[in-house]
Amino acid sequence: MMDAGLGAMARALGRGEVSSVELTRALLARIDQLNPGLNAFISIDPELSLAQAAAADQRIARGAAGPLTGVPIAHKDIFMTRGRRTTCGSRMLADFVAPYDAHVVEQLDAAGAVTLGKLNMDEFAMGSSNETSHFGPVRNPWDPSRVPGGSSGGSAAAVAARMVPAATATDTGGSIRQPAALCGVSGLKPTYGVVSRHGMIAYASSLDQGGPIARSAEDLALLLNAMGGHDPRDSTSLERPAEDYRRDLALDLKGVRIGLPRQYFADGMSPDVRVAVEAAVAQLQQLGADCREVDLPNMALSLPAYYVIAPAEASSNLSRYDGVRYGHRASGYRDLLDMYQRTRAEGFGAEVRRRILVGTFVLSHGYYDAYYLQAQRVRRLIAEDFRAAFAQCDLLAGPTSPSVAFALGERSTDPLQMYLSDIYTIAPNLAGLPAMSIPCGLGDGGLPVGLQLVGNYFSEARMLGVASAYQRASDWHLRVPQGLATRAAEAGDGAAQPAATERN
Repeated sequence: MMDAGLGAMARALGRGEVSSVELTRALLARIDQLNPGLNAFISIDPELSLAQAAAADQRIARGAAGPLTGVPIAHKDIFMTRGRRTTCGSRMLADFVAPYDAHVVEQLDAAGAVTLGKLNMDEFAMGSSNETSHFGPVRNPWDPSRVPGGSSGGSAAAVAARMVPAATATDTGGSIRQPAALCGVSGLKPTYGVVSRHGMIAYASSLDQGGPIARSAEDLALLLNAMGGHDPRDSTSLERPAEDYRRDLALDLKGVRIGLPRQYFADGMSPDVRVAVEAAVAQLQQLGADCREVDLPNMALSLPAYYVIAPAEASSNLSRYDGVRYGHRASGYRDLLDMYQRTRAEGFGAEVRRRILVGTFVLSHGYYDAYYLQAQRVRRLIAEDFRAAFAQCDLLAGPTSPSVAFALGERSTDPLQMYLSDIYTIAPNLAGLPAMSIPCGLGDGGLPVGLQLVGNYFSEARMLGVASAYQRASDWHLRVPQGLATRAAEAGDGAAQPAATERN
């Protein structure tokens, strides 16, 4: 049962076939077995998790269970969790214990979900490979010598390795979809404002959005039903009627218009990814979808625009980490200014420092108009391109990542190559559109390939319906990383936790 998806677990719990305590114990044991080799979890708290599971079992026994009651999940370590460490993958917050819960955490707690722990991530969500974490890189369950993608690499790896059936994550420029693609799982970035950012540690406020990573479209819909909703504490949270994102899961694709942006299928995509994505498009056509070419003429500008806007917002958001009120503080400083400088130099990793410097530069006097305002103008052009495309189709399809998972260390010394990993995912964030990735094949080395779907504003249910139709006709989302069971058996039940993982 612990290999089942979120929906299957919830149904088994509701029928009394298994208890939440039993599931939680089994998954905690699997974390003990597999996490030393994958480093997906930063911290776990078995006592707290088992207490939540026992409360969920009581709720089920009273007949007061909801769709997620008793189901174990885990949170990306960017979400504040009361009484638990919340590190954001950084030395700056390595010992910070959150005084309150993020809105997403509150919603899932209210739904009865059981939190198993906090998941590793690129430091302050800045990265595409999960190699910038202060707690060490996460490894891809399909091949531990490869990256899992980032910044939500811990979330994707934990789901792919069957340590949890689903996890929360965040997406600023592809940080849900890209790791989902590289780890062979499903991930959804909702429309900006659908999921509250309250208690989600900020990277780039106009781009950040929380969302789910899970096995299937059905599981994503279940988690999004709980995660979404208006929150008055977040001024960007949208006040809209509640939705059931499961409503289109039985969608018939006949007549559904799917746009294929010619820029997505141009040079830059590796041949093995192209084969898998084109096969997925052919499958959608066989299911009745009307696939047609569309144009996004300004997509090539999305990468430079993003790497002006996101660092600019990051330089402002991260200015609060100065060693005065919370977080890391340097020792042996001479005066207040020296304390600020030493604290930030010690507390932030190289990639975070790089983006703060870039962001401060583009916001400085004499460069604000030339860089930041120009990038915002480009952002508007990109949004207009999507608007024109959606006049011709219901959603867009293409690759999520230009290649399968690359080797650890392969791109860590070449920032530009690393940034190009997100070439297909950044534009929807700039426009605030919903987008998702689902497994659609295996490329070189037997590594997963992801198909990206991009929808118009508030079209999450329709996107999930298209994804569900594809997953009913294929089994890529059911594939398990090769050798996973063998590695678990070799590790044994008493394996020690890695240095990066602490029991709170």
